[in-house]
Amino acid sequence: MVSKMQNTFLRVARRSRLIYCLVYLEIYMGKLLMIQEEDERRIENLKRKLGIQRKVDVLRAGIDLLEREAERKERVRRWKRATALVVKTSRGVNAEFQSHSRLKRI
Repeated sequence: MVSKMQNTFLRVARRSRLIYCLVYLEIYMGKLLMIQEEDERRIENLKRKLGIQRKVDVLRAGIDLLEREAERKERVRRWKRATALVVKTSRGVNAEFQSHSRLKRI
């Protein structure tokens, strides 16, 4: 009877320790990220080249670059759209100023 209770207690203790560890990792360490061996090697190389101490800082630097690139692409898309909207009136205004050019009167 005692051994059965001890086994049950140990199983519950192990399970609760596992749950505690998983909760601890989730709260204090953040989300787990599965990285392939090749990516691990590339991250380590970037750490050495850039003088960054932690892997997460390498990943954050990469994410920052990607965010800036996405913002730039969005700006270019908006500029192209704005240009397409005003191109007709712009050509008309330019043509009007060219007919009054001083160089043409000389």
